[in-house]
Amino acid sequence: MFIKILFLPLILLNLYANNALEGVYYVDSKDVKISTVIPHVKSDFSILTIEENRYSQRIKSKEFIELLSKHGYKNYTSKSSYINFILKSPINTSKLEQRLEEYYKKSYENIDIKSIHVEPRGYLSSLPEVYTIQLRDDDFLSDRGVISIKTDDNKKLFFDYNIIANVEVYKSKDSLKKDTNLSPSNTFKKSVRLDRFRDKPLQNIYKTSLQVKRHIQKDAILTIRDVEIADVVKRDSNINVTMHRDGMDITFSAKAQKDAKVNDIINVQNSSGKILKVKVTGSNSAEIE
Repeated sequence: MFIKILFLPLILLNLYANNALEGVYYVDSKDVKISTVIPHVKSDFSILTIEENRYSQRIKSKEFIELLSKHGYKNYTSKSSYINFILKSPINTSKLEQRLEEYYKKSYENIDIKSIHVEPRGYLSSLPEVYTIQLRDDDFLSDRGVISIKTDDNKKLFFDYNIIANVEVYKSKDSLKKDTNLSPSNTFKKSVRLDRFRDKPLQNIYKTSLQVKRHIQKDAILTIRDVEIADVVKRDSNINVTMHRDGMDITFSAKAQKDAKVNDIINVQNSSGKILKVKVTGSNSAEIE
């Protein structure tokens, strides 16, 4: 009995999660069927009709939920105040889908695109013959967004799209402290569903030596916001400094005064205590300019 009671909240939670309504539904005809909202119904029927001379119907979510309840479909919820039913436009969006595919493949080294769906914001009977396609710079971070076209007369038309795809990312095996160098020992590669990334995920950690800029939790997706080029010189470490003079190279040891990356200009202190300015050239090495 206790087990049944324990699992009841979980069952109800899943029930409500599965009964969440979308904010927008695209329909094939003005006669909207219940199967548009609830797929695989045993007996399909018309739940509402888009008004004559219109191509969309907007209804308050509360009213639509009550309508569903009257037909025996209860416990539905909605995050939106309104639910929109939009008649699908008889246009060919393949050019827009191709542009989106190119855009996402250019943004990620490893992406597996399953499908791309594009719909105009309003009803369109046709597309202009000539237009340019425009995308925002960071739309690739999400599985949905807006793509627009601009006509020769500067008219803009907007389209909503969503993409189903998997992206390969790097995740942290354990929590990582600031300044930790990334390596196969503390990261692993995983294919995840493209949803909404907070920034561009790392695609390759081997091209350049990287370190984390802040504390990273275990199993976190690593993004370009989290990392920087790794320091090749650590503060207070002894490094080899080369000085070019009269066609000769003179090398001596000096103590670095700060952490540094390749090409950074830093101060070092030689064995006699003199402070010198040097340019970092590699791991624990620098030269006097």
